[in-house]
Amino acid sequence: MDGFGIRIEGLRKRYGEGDTAVDALKDVNLTVSPGEVVGLIGPSGSGKSTLLKCLGAVIEPTAGRMTLGDEVIYDNGWKLADLRALRRDRIGFIFQAPHLIPFLDVIDNVALLPMLAGQPNAQARRRALALLEALDVAHRAHARPSQLSGGEQQRVAIARALANQPPVVLADEPTAPLDSERALGVVGILNHMAQQFRTAIVVVTHDEKIIPTFRRRYHIRDGRTDEERGQAHAEPAG
Repeated sequence: MDGFGIRIEGLRKRYGEGDTAVDALKDVNLTVSPGEVVGLIGPSGSGKSTLLKCLGAVIEPTAGRMTLGDEVIYDNGWKLADLRALRRDRIGFIFQAPHLIPFLDVIDNVALLPMLAGQPNAQARRRALALLEALDVAHRAHARPSQLSGGEQQRVAIARALANQPPVVLADEPTAPLDSERALGVVGILNHMAQQFRTAIVVVTHDEKIIPTFRRRYHIRDGRTDEERGQAHAEPAG
């Protein structure tokens, strides 16, 4: 695929100073094309969560360069003044737990972020319903999160992450609470949605069930990344 949705070059993150300093990221290089799902794999303490927080503009790196689409967002310092708008408008987040708002129904959970970004309510709900239809949960649009199965909740969380049409989605252990069938189904959905919306998706995981499904994956060890190519990917869930 032409171009990159995400490009990270020589990224470093140091916590603390002097003798107590800890280098969580030492030299991270990573690329993800639009329409691609890439796995980021590593044991606890390897730096994968720190990398995801840097890429999501939640914490500031110490050095290096990060590009989203054709815009450099970090180059030994943030290049954007409004990081909150960056996170809201250009990065979708999927977590291990769906974190749906319990007192809102499904369609409003998905439509809320575009509404907060200034999109008219009717337009935001149309976009939300289209995503729910694509994810085969539109029939649950007016249900509350407590009325959904675990798999349905995760599909709604994926719809919410895509609601603002972000070029980048970051998924942090999205299949950890799911059984094998549902976990593989979620990866299939992510691949399908990435291709449909030309979204670059990074999945942080140590879930052995899904690691073989990534065409490309990065192993992070001691704050450094190594790229590995796989042979297969999960098919979209029916």
